[in-house]
Amino acid sequence: SQMLVHEHMRGVRFNVMDVTLHPDAVHRGAGQVMPPAKRAMQGAAYMAAPRLMEPIYLVDIQCPEHAMGGIYGVMNRRRGQVIGEENRLGTPLYQVKAHLPVADSFGFTADLRSNTGGQAFPQMMFDHWAIVNGDPLEEGSKPNEFVKATRKRKGLAENIPGLDRYRDKL
Repeated sequence: SQMLVHEHMRGVRFNVMDVTLHPDAVHRGAGQVMPPAKRAMQGAAYMAAPRLMEPIYLVDIQCPEHAMGGIYGVMNRRRGQVIGEENRLGTPLYQVKAHLPVADSFGFTADLRSNTGGQAFPQMMFDHWAIVNGDPLEEGSKPNEFVKATRKRKGLAENIPGLDRYRDKL
């Protein structure tokens, strides 16, 4: 698990090049290798400029043309990005497709309806993972706020542990 928020890491590979095991068979096993390997891998991830990834929804919104301004306003306030819009042939409706971070999607439907006079109808489904811009180790950054909120929710210490936690102590 990752040292920032105790979640699985994605897109990471470690190559273990050499292991020296205890000569006595009684003391050999995963218990001898796993704890120091885990600390070494977490320390390496800490030093490698870690980044957070967040889930992104694909939002499909149907609305009349005069409600489009409300859609753009709501998407901008919630870090959303409109990726396309097209007129539905034979109808006065437009279909707008956008990406919206899941963290900013709570209350989205109500917000959208209030800003479009109830004329926008969204559907959301998971689309992909995206890297959150910024350094989670930099105090005050948006990713650092995510880390602190997640650690608090999980009952972990709010501050990210220092690098000295991942050094072997003999």
